[in-house]
This record gives sequence, C-alpha cells and structure tokens, in this order.
Amino acid sequence: MPQRIRNNAIRNIAIIAHVDHGKTTLVDAMFKQSGVFRDGQLVEERLMDSMDLERERGITISAKNCAINWKKTKINILDTPGHADFGGEVERALSMVDGAILLVDAAEGPLPQTRFVLSKALQAGLKLLVVINKIDRPDAQPERVHDEVLELLLDLDAHEDQLDFPMLYAIGKDGTATASLDNPGTDLRPLYDMIIEEIPGPTYHPDEPFQMLVSDLSHSDYLGRLAIGKVINGTVKARRSWSAWGCMIKRLLLTYQNFRYMKELHSKMLKR
Repeated sequence: MPQRIRNNAIRNIAIIAHVDHGKTTLVDAMFKQSGVFRDGQLVEERLMDSMDLERERGITISAKNCAINWKKTKINILDTPGHADFGGEVERALSMVDGAILLVDAAEGPLPQTRFVLSKALQAGLKLLVVINKIDRPDAQPERVHDEVLELLLDLDAHEDQLDFPMLYAIGKDGTATASLDNPGTDLRPLYDMIIEEIPGPTYHPDEPFQMLVSDLSHSDYLGRLAIGKVINGTVKARRSWSAWGCMIKRLLLTYQNFRYMKELHSKMLKR
C-alpha cells in the first residue's frame, strides 16, 4: 500500500468547551489577531454564533468552521457545540479534524458537557491541547483545574500520549495566552504557534481516486448547495463535476484553494 503523504500547510482543529467557558469569545480574538479583518473594520461579537437562537441563548448549537492563516499555514477551526443534546453535531465536527483544543474555565474546571465531548475526541484518537481560560477571574484556580483535567483524562482512559498534553493559560476576552502564570500574555501568538507545532497536518494518498467524507450540507447564495466535509484521498480541480453517493444531492460543483486541498468561498471545506 502506498504511503500516505502529510500536508504540513494545513491544520484542522476543533475547540471543545462547556457552555460559557469562553470558546466563541476566544475564536473571535483569534480572528482579529490573525489579520482576517482589515484595520478599522466594524466586527460583531461572537461571529461563530450565526443562528438567532445561538445569539439569544449565548450557546453554540450548530458546529461551524472558519479558517485563519498563520506563518504560511492555514488553520481550520471548528467551533463545536458544548452540550450533549447536540451530540450529532459534535461527532460530525470531530470527524473532520486531526486535533482538538480543550478549553476549560480557570474557576469552574471541567464540567459534565466537557466530559461528553472530550470522550468523543479521545475515542477518535485526536491530539489534545489544553487551554485554561479566564485566569483573570477573582476565584480562578488554574493549578487545581490542571489537576482536574488530568484526572478527567485518566477517568476517560486516555492514551499515554494524550495524557502528555501541552497547556496554555489564557484570557479570551483580552486575546492573550501564555505558557506560564508568572509571565502574563500579550497576545495569542503562543496559541497559534502551539497549534502548528503540536497538531499534525492531515494525510492523504495523492494517487488514489478522489474521496471526500461529507459530514454536513449547506447552501450558499453564490454557489448553491454545498457539501461540507474532509477530502480523504486524491485531488480535485476547479469546475469539475462529481457524483455524490449516499447524499441528498446528485452532483456537486467543487472549488479548491490549490491542487492539494479544497475550500468553499467562506472556507467551509476541510482537507485531510
């Protein structure tokens, strides 16, 4: 069997967190500091919570993805629901990534919904990064929370390499992260660098026929119906028409960013 090739120009990650632990706020800060928006551009808060119900309740219901570029690497980020009631959305999101960031409140620690989503990530064998958020809270106890995260991983039968996780401390609303509590962070550079260094790039067989795992369907006013998922093998070219099996749609118009991986107009397609 031919050896799989790793694409080091891409990182696919999911962010796991309990409701109100700062997941969407942290993603907003990652957007702003990575240069997604021009200087002076008016940007709404909680950009990833696009559904009316999500904005009303302050929770993430539907798994969504975005993309940023850092040091010539494209980082695809999936914002996963933090509630077990949306388990289907969680599993679809985790099927498209190669690693996950576990975001935990520095005062509350890991809570039941964190356990549910984290167990799915561990079962998928994803590389895990831990970020303890909201360290500026008056009741923050990041050392205790670190121990609780380790206990949770042990309880969930994490593999030895998953127990040896890299960790950062963050204040999502301020857009800062640091590897040490003794050295306050100034921006999110440590987080970007940790993602690139610790999360492996996706692998694929370039000579195999084109294969894509479709995990969700969407619609664009510009492109029409879209299939969102992860390219498993092969390559795809712009303006090529493909047959879709086992889906509601019969034919798809696929676009790509380059000959090794593909994306939709708003970076909705991931590559493996």
